[in-house]
Amino acid sequence: MAKPETADPADGSAPRVWWQRLNAANSGKVALPEAEPLVREHLRWHRSADAALLRRAYAVAHHLHDGQMRKSGEPYITHPLAVAMILAEVGMDTATLVAALLHDTVEDTPFGIGHLAADFGEEVAVMVDGVTKLDKSMYGDAAAGETFRKMVLAAAADLRVLLIKLADRIHNMRTLRFQPPHKRRKIAQSTRDQLIPFAERLGVYHFMRELEDLCFEYLETEAYERTLAARDAARRLDYAELNETVEELRSVLAGFRVKADVVVRERHLYSIHTSRHGDMAGLDPFTISRISVVVRRAERDCYIALGAIHGRWRPIPARFKDFIAVPKYNLYRALHTVVIKPGGRMFDILIRSAEQFRVSEYGLIAHVADATSKDGRRAVTHRPDLEWLQRLLAWQGQADAEDLLAGVRSDLAPDGMVTFTREGVLVSLPKGSTPLDFAYNLDPDCGDNYMGAMVDGKLVSATSPLRDGSIVEILTGSSSGPDEEWLNVVKTGPARVGISRQLSRRRFEKSAARGRHLLADDLRRLGVDLTEIEASGTATSVARKLGYAELDSLYAAADSEDVGVAEIVEAMTRRAAR
Repeated sequence: MAKPETADPADGSAPRVWWQRLNAANSGKVALPEAEPLVREHLRWHRSADAALLRRAYAVAHHLHDGQMRKSGEPYITHPLAVAMILAEVGMDTATLVAALLHDTVEDTPFGIGHLAADFGEEVAVMVDGVTKLDKSMYGDAAAGETFRKMVLAAAADLRVLLIKLADRIHNMRTLRFQPPHKRRKIAQSTRDQLIPFAERLGVYHFMRELEDLCFEYLETEAYERTLAARDAARRLDYAELNETVEELRSVLAGFRVKADVVVRERHLYSIHTSRHGDMAGLDPFTISRISVVVRRAERDCYIALGAIHGRWRPIPARFKDFIAVPKYNLYRALHTVVIKPGGRMFDILIRSAEQFRVSEYGLIAHVADATSKDGRRAVTHRPDLEWLQRLLAWQGQADAEDLLAGVRSDLAPDGMVTFTREGVLVSLPKGSTPLDFAYNLDPDCGDNYMGAMVDGKLVSATSPLRDGSIVEILTGSSSGPDEEWLNVVKTGPARVGISRQLSRRRFEKSAARGRHLLADDLRRLGVDLTEIEASGTATSVARKLGYAELDSLYAAADSEDVGVAEIVEAMTRRAAR
């Protein structure tokens, strides 16, 4: 972003006329018609929203970006306007849209966070600041682990920061063709590795699907083009059988007095590619589609619909999933079933209530779209179904970048499973997790005091893989501590961090014991008893004088030769002789 050309002597950062124009924009008297589609879309969701605030935010953003251009040749203001529109189309609150319009304004113009807070409120300023910090990390040289750390911290402060970042990346990915080839791949890879996992965890499938397809296009271009061509060819085939199946399904549901909307929903390209493992042969209307059943009344109608469907067509038991009784970790709830028609034709059916359908599309957004700005913030930061985020927040400060990256990628992996305590408490884990993962995700103290585990009534080893639906009882007590090998087996961040912490503590204690032994031997040769020096407080005083908060840290430093043993002995004997 270009800075203003000249400096104003009054404030040393911008010409006086620049500030005058900013004040005019901020007055709310500047009418810019290109903001009106955004205002109309927002009022469609929130009829009592402050449209004047939105217009004022756009006018300020328009002034701050005046003269700046994107690589596409368009005025820069088209980008924040597009980001705000993406969020408006899913019903986000006014504060989020204002922050989206202003999210690129503070880094390289005289209009800083302080000005933003004064003119648009602290809430907007916090969101803009969060997005700016994420931008610096994601486009800079920060390690991926540090970027994840910043994302976790930003999300913990206000999850809407991530929603703005997702919308920002969607628009940047839509216009990625204007970037040089090497940058296209870098941005697409960053999107796939860092943003899509968070979108999936937040249940924002509406955003995730588009990002997945855009990343697919730039990272696996040949496979993308094959999938696109096969999908388009399948679209040209006869849909008569699929349409007849939909009509038959509607008739079956009507027979059970289930009022529902039954429609065909086409899979997005990346889903088609992954579900077929790249094999595009034989693609047809059934294989590129799912049938969506959205019941209009109570949730129990979902199960009535399921019974009706299974009574009409033969289900494949291994392909049935009940995400209503056992919801996924990301707010998603639905019944998934695959059935077979006479003749062997298989097809997928998703059954949901209207509210479940909304959540399945918009995830977190569905819970804040109708809230006021202040209540919206509270809604996204104190939800029991965002426990995974609180868990990441709890251990991210204890993990180094490598452990954090491995742990977050595992914790955000889409192929998870559910396990239970004997009391029925649900613990969501990545596939392949062990009793150790279960223990640390249930309670860090449980993991630290792990002695054994009973899985489905049988005693198993600490590294045995759990299965979806396992009932796990962790046995605790005084243990000898973790095994180094456990780090190669566990799948989750909390387990890796907990085990690493214990191993580090054990190494530290052994090092401190060796260092103390060295000091005790040297002091003994001088006729001095280290135990007496410790009891008198002399040893602790020497440790603090040498810059160590506790005695064991000094002993460990002696073992590692960070401090010479002779130096410590001299300091202790000199102080003891006083």
